[in-house]
Amino acid sequence: MNGIRCAVVVAIALVSATSALAEPRVVLPRAGQVGIGVQGGYGMLLNNGVVGETFDAGESYTVRLRYRMRYERGLGLTFENNAFDARERTLYTGELSTAPERLGVILSGVEFYQMFNTRTRYVSMLSLGAGLVQQRVKLNSGETELSGTLSGDGLFVSAGAGVERFVYRSVAIDVSTRYYAMFRDGKAGHNVQVALGAIFYAGY
Repeated sequence: MNGIRCAVVVAIALVSATSALAEPRVVLPRAGQVGIGVQGGYGMLLNNGVVGETFDAGESYTVRLRYRMRYERGLGLTFENNAFDARERTLYTGELSTAPERLGVILSGVEFYQMFNTRTRYVSMLSLGAGLVQQRVKLNSGETELSGTLSGDGLFVSAGAGVERFVYRSVAIDVSTRYYAMFRDGKAGHNVQVALGAIFYAGY
């Protein structure tokens, strides 16, 4: 009987040890830590206004710095590069056939985060942001238009939601969606983005 009990205890211990080894160790970030993240995404302009009526959708990539604060809050810097294809392509055959082919948008700003479930592997968050927007149009002739009806600098405000899913130590998969209202010359463009990437929180 004692032998059976010992075998059961050993089996339970082995199963527990195997489970512990199989599950990766996660170190959740604390207040004062900074996260460095990169994301790739896809976005679209709503068919509204001059910019949205001319350009459609395209890829994006983003670099984000996220500072964790107390009370489940955070501050961040965001640098995002978007590219949108023209809704209608025009073949360039001469000066009179020049037309927009692609819109490049660079967004540089700050974000405020309200986080939830920060003591678990799944951290959800809401964000508000603001900053500068730079729009540059590539023409079908190969030239780049720096200013004009579709090009130039302005401001943006944003609202978003996202999830960090920690997978190993302080590294998390970062999934998010954002809406950007881009203002230039008193007119607004509407940009919706979905992005996926990873974020790493540096220890201290």
